[in-house]
Amino acid sequence: MPRMIDLIRASKVPSNLVQSAARGALSIPPQEMIEILVHLATRNKVFAERAQLTLASWDEASSRTVAADPQTPKAVLDYFIDPQNLRPALLPALLENPSVADEALAELAAAGSREIGEAMLNSPRVGRTHSILASFSSNPNLTETQSAAVHQKLASAPPARAAAAPLSLAHDRVMSSAAEQAPSGRLSPSAVISEVDAAISEVDAGEVPDQLVASFLTEHAAEISAEPEKPFAPIGAIHSEHGDEDATEALADSGEVAAVGAEGSAAAAKRAPIQKKSFLGAGHEKGSALQKIAKLDVKGRIQLAMKGDKEERSLLIRDGTKVVALAVLESPKITDAEVEKFASQKNVLEAVLRAIPMKRRFMKIYPVVRNLVFNPRTPIDVSLGLMKHLLTLDLRNLAGNKDVSDTVRKLAAKMFRTKLESSSGGKK
Repeated sequence: MPRMIDLIRASKVPSNLVQSAARGALSIPPQEMIEILVHLATRNKVFAERAQLTLASWDEASSRTVAADPQTPKAVLDYFIDPQNLRPALLPALLENPSVADEALAELAAAGSREIGEAMLNSPRVGRTHSILASFSSNPNLTETQSAAVHQKLASAPPARAAAAPLSLAHDRVMSSAAEQAPSGRLSPSAVISEVDAAISEVDAGEVPDQLVASFLTEHAAEISAEPEKPFAPIGAIHSEHGDEDATEALADSGEVAAVGAEGSAAAAKRAPIQKKSFLGAGHEKGSALQKIAKLDVKGRIQLAMKGDKEERSLLIRDGTKVVALAVLESPKITDAEVEKFASQKNVLEAVLRAIPMKRRFMKIYPVVRNLVFNPRTPIDVSLGLMKHLLTLDLRNLAGNKDVSDTVRKLAAKMFRTKLESSSGGKK
């Protein structure tokens, strides 16, 4: 016999019975009743408001049981954890429910009230999950005491890595190999480091879907077609492993030498005509990353920005061609640490510094927010919009930072005084 929720989803229940369901007046188990109410609250325009009111006043004990149950349907848990629907009494159960996604908790942590913050501080799961704590650290509603507690937990929480499993396997493989080479147990540090670097490179070389690259190329087709053959023109000096001279030579050997002005405009003098490539072969190009990049046209560099490794991203983020630099931020392989570094760089286009805060994932990383505001190259309007997220100590340091504009310093000083007065008033 089908469940009532299935009949309601299939619109096989009379309107008067659905109305009774919206009031919570059906004689069915509480868990199914809550599932029906969530369905009506989110999918039924006629009875949504009535169902929302019923859920808001539903029996706390049975609601807590549903919130704590890992078998509860995702739609119900998503409804309960939504800040607009959240009942504080259910939060402790939701925080420890493994079926509630870390992403949902991170979003709540980034903007929740002080009361929600207090509950999250007491959660064992939050305390050991780096991604949630990172978002938590940027919450502007926390008290000074709560912010300090969050940062203390963040410092001791193990960083989350998307490639943790492959890296673990790589580590085991490397150590096993090293042990075979050194039966005495004395491992060569240089050999182990070399092996580890190679293993990490393998992890970083994971495939990025071609559809993702194609979508970006389609979205920016007009910009690409305007200057399809524009050469790689890095902003600022390029430092290779062997110095600037070798880096310049690497570009020259590829047939391109580009000089870049303060705003990233390039005037390229071609030493020898070459056929630019708009694709990457199955194997890596020989030579340095600079040589590989210099041989590619705009489309090729976009593809490399999204599919390449960390070294290639660190160069392409500085490309004077805006669409290429922005493609780096779209790469699924980019790490939080890379974005944190990019946010502090003065040798990137302003467009890059504007694009970083447009991505919610990056704005959940407090060091990224702080670095953007402290970066004198960040546009003033962007800095002013982000300053409200800074901690009191950072506001004080910003107020005395002569590298940033007077406007930013003055507002930082004002916000610092306001926070101090607010903190003092709260202690009285």
